[in-house]
Amino acid sequence: MKTTFLSLLSFISLIAMAQTSQKSEEKDFIKQMCGCYKVDFEYAETFSGVEDYEYQDRYSAHGLEWIFADEEEADKIVIQHLLVINDTTIIKHWRQDWLYENTDLLTYQQKLEWKRETLSRDKATGTWTQKVYQVDDSPRYQGNAHWVHVDGKTYWESQTYAPLPRREYTKRSDYNVMLRTNKHKMTNTGHVHELDNAKVIRSSEGEEVLVWEKGMNTYTKVDDNKCDPAKNWWKNNQAYWRHVRIVWDEVLSDQDYVNISKKVDGKTLWKELFALGDTYAGQEDIKEKKVQKKIKKIIKDFLTDQQTEFASNTKTSAKY
Repeated sequence: MKTTFLSLLSFISLIAMAQTSQKSEEKDFIKQMCGCYKVDFEYAETFSGVEDYEYQDRYSAHGLEWIFADEEEADKIVIQHLLVINDTTIIKHWRQDWLYENTDLLTYQQKLEWKRETLSRDKATGTWTQKVYQVDDSPRYQGNAHWVHVDGKTYWESQTYAPLPRREYTKRSDYNVMLRTNKHKMTNTGHVHELDNAKVIRSSEGEEVLVWEKGMNTYTKVDDNKCDPAKNWWKNNQAYWRHVRIVWDEVLSDQDYVNISKKVDGKTLWKELFALGDTYAGQEDIKEKKVQKKIKKIIKDFLTDQQTEFASNTKTSAKY
């Protein structure tokens, strides 16, 4: 009996060690996304079941990005993207937080609305959540999945609802939700963010796919020195933007519903937060309470806890 008990303990210990080893390996995969990259963004609409649908032109863009881990804990990595334009102009780009065995998600609805979703511990076990944020650190989309290791291939893939992409946000009104299938793959020269997107017409009665789209964001590693301007920019601006993250975390922590207004008094959230950030650029002795109070005032002005009719009545739709 004693031998059986010791064998069981040994077996459990081996499982725990294997899980720890796999978690560490997957964390390293995520951190491998960091560095200086030449980025090619390519998107093309592929198929529509809607009669007489007029396909849009392909979208193509290119750039240079500095991607780095700005924060790291045992179960969390905060990765920030900075765009480098003409070696002199730096733009704070999107942010992705990776969390291990996370159970808390904000699920996109429509019209810049999100509802909180709680995963069971069983469903979260062994998974990584990718939480993606806009340039102003407001929510964008959040997905949960296991890293897949098969036939010598390694990738992470999830499917989740999201707002319209920035490239179409101000140009299109024929669909209102994007269902994103995000696949992150490691390559010999960097990594690839592969997307299979459904552009969805969503209402309280249900949803219809307007058109499917294929996307390939290819990150090719280049010499880190090419991103030196971005590194210097972050040194002068990181204090302020870390305060923005702190305030957003506090604001969202007790919210089961989030609704962000596109404009308030003709102003946009991102412009207001960026303008405030410009006043703190290069300052090393930022007064924490003072700056966070200003940031919170701006964010709160753009938030409402009043659910729209759509968010209140929407039917849960199966993902494709």
